[in-house]
Amino acid sequence: MQARAIFLATVEMAKKGKNVTPEVMIPLVATKKEFDILRAMIERVAAEITKESGVKLKYMIGTMIELPRAALRAGEIAETAEFFSFGTNDLTQTTFGLSRDDAATFLPDYYKANVFEHDPFATLDQEGVGELIKIAAERGRKTRKDIKLGICGEHGGDPASVKFCIAPV
Repeated sequence: MQARAIFLATVEMAKKGKNVTPEVMIPLVATKKEFDILRAMIERVAAEITKESGVKLKYMIGTMIELPRAALRAGEIAETAEFFSFGTNDLTQTTFGLSRDDAATFLPDYYKANVFEHDPFATLDQEGVGELIKIAAERGRKTRKDIKLGICGEHGGDPASVKFCIAPV
């Protein structure tokens, strides 16, 4: 349903003389097979819209890397994913096994005990979550040299986190 809406909007823009290339992102992917099943569904919808409208659609399909397994298997996923967006909030939650909602109740104690220097949901944990991002970027680029990489979440607004993410891999 969301893919259909994206492609119908793309057709409307094309009719107005504006060429857009939407990036359709599949969240919470853990395996390449899962991504490929969902990609095929999206491609079927795009083909239907193309047939109905007569407008050839240009689009990209990628995934949000927000599970540690996806980060580790990024090379496989990049075989068919055209881009990765690192969902750092969820990747932080799944890497630490912390609920962001519940963490507020005990994080002050963690700071006092020097377990965490910073709120891991505000400033990227470069040693753990950051390493997963580096692994995913390296493995993704090894498979697909032109893979587009991005970041979303609160870390995208934190200068230290952004500096880490844009550093050469």
